[in-house]
Amino acid sequence: MQKEEIIALVNEVFVEDFEMEPAQLTPEAHIFAELGLDSLDTVDLIVALQKKFGVTIRGDERIREIRTLNDLYEFILSIRPAE
Repeated sequence: MQKEEIIALVNEVFVEDFEMEPAQLTPEAHIFAELGLDSLDTVDLIVALQKKFGVTIRGDERIREIRTLNDLYEFILSIRPAE
């Protein structure tokens, strides 16, 4: 899976599950400060991403380092199984 596909799928989660406008979803957008997600939303986001990508995110300490959408894209890219 290419990074462009990951970006599209992650953005799809934000649009569908959090009713974000696609124009808001820039790589440098801060997930909490700019997009307004809170700790409860984070749990929902993790669940949605696990379903979308077929990966396990919970328990991975690197998730705590994610601040921007680009951080999230890179994280998903790093945990995706090789195809």
